[in-house]
Amino acid sequence: MEKFDIIATCMFGLEKPLGEEIDALGLERVMTMDGRVRFRGTAGDVCRANLWLRCAERVYVLVCEPFAANTFDELFEGCKKAEWEKYIPKDAAFPVSGHSVKSKLTSVPDCQKILKKSTATRLGNAYGITMLPESGVTYPIEFFLFKDECYLMIDTSGTALHKRGYRPVANAAPLRETLAAAICMTARVRDDIMLWDPFCGSGTIPIEAAMIAANIAPGLQRSFGGEKFVFLPPEIWIKAREDAKNARRNDCTFKARGTDIDPDCIRTAKANAHRAGVLQYIDFTEADAVKISKPEGVKGTLICNPPYGERMLAMKDAEKLYRSMGRCFDGFERWQIYVLTSCEYFEKLFYRRADKKRKLYNGTIPCILYQFFKPKN
Repeated sequence: MEKFDIIATCMFGLEKPLGEEIDALGLERVMTMDGRVRFRGTAGDVCRANLWLRCAERVYVLVCEPFAANTFDELFEGCKKAEWEKYIPKDAAFPVSGHSVKSKLTSVPDCQKILKKSTATRLGNAYGITMLPESGVTYPIEFFLFKDECYLMIDTSGTALHKRGYRPVANAAPLRETLAAAICMTARVRDDIMLWDPFCGSGTIPIEAAMIAANIAPGLQRSFGGEKFVFLPPEIWIKAREDAKNARRNDCTFKARGTDIDPDCIRTAKANAHRAGVLQYIDFTEADAVKISKPEGVKGTLICNPPYGERMLAMKDAEKLYRSMGRCFDGFERWQIYVLTSCEYFEKLFYRRADKKRKLYNGTIPCILYQFFKPKN
C-alpha cells in the first residue's frame, strides 16, 4: 500500500501534544519543527488524521522532498520536478498560497506566481495540453519556504480543523478549539475527575474535554476538502468515518461543569454542546467565577481562560479579577488548576507561584498556561 508523507500544522506550542496524537494513531513520526509535525501514512491515514487530530490546524500531503530554493529559478525548476500529475487531475483548479520564513525569497506573491506557472507547465506537459481549464475540483497548493528550503504540499483539510462544526456562534473573544483540546489533554481528562470551567463562554473547554473523555473524533461532524480528491477515494473516507463512529465510548461517565456570569453565554454553550453531542456530560449554569465554591466530596480540575487585557477587559479590570480569583480559588484545595492568560505577572496577582508554565498562542495572541497541581504553601 502506497505511503504518503504527511504534514500536520498547529499553533506554536502545540507540537508536543500533536506529535503524541500522531503516535497514538500508530503513525510513523518523521520530524517535528515549529508549528508542524511530519509523519508517514496511507491514504486512509490522511483521512484518519483529519478526523482525529484535536491539536492540528490542517493536514497536508507532501508532494515531493523539500528542495533548495535560493533563487526564483531554483524554485521554478524544483517545483517542475514534482509529480503533480499523481495528485492533480487535468481539469482541477490549483490555487497557490504559502509562507516564507528566514529565506532569501521573501516575496510571497512572486513565489506564488512562479510556483503556479511551474505547476501548470508540469501538468500541461503531463496531460498534453497547453491550456489547463481549472474548471473542476480545487486542489489547494501550499508552499512553505524555511531557511531557503521549499516544501510543496496539497491541503486535504479545506476549512481549518479547529472549526469542528459545533460552534457557529461564539462569544466575543473565543478560545480556539485546538488550544482548548490541548489544555484538556495536558490536564489528563478522565471519568473520575470532574472538570469545571468558571469562565466557560461558548463552552469550548468543557465541550472539548467531553469529546476527549467519550473518544469522539473532533472532525466527525464536518467535511474536508480532500473528500473530493481522486487520490483519496470516497470509500476510504466512508471507512474512516464509520470507524470513528464505532470508536465512541458508550460507557463514558465523565462530568463537567461550565459556568459564566453572562446568561447569553450559557445559552450559547448549551446549544454548542448539543450540536457536539456531549450535552449529557456537562452542566451549564449561570454563576460568578469569583463566588464559586468547591463541591463536597468531589475530585476535580479547574480549567479557565479568563478575560485579559487583549481580550475583552482593560488590564486594570483584569488585574482586579485575577486577585479575586486567587482568593476564591484558594477554596479549591487539592484540585488542580489551569489558567490561560496573556498576563506575564499573573502569579503575583493570583497570590500563588505556578508549579509549571507553558507558552502557547490563542490564534496570534501569545499566552501562558499557568498550572497549579501541588498544595499551596
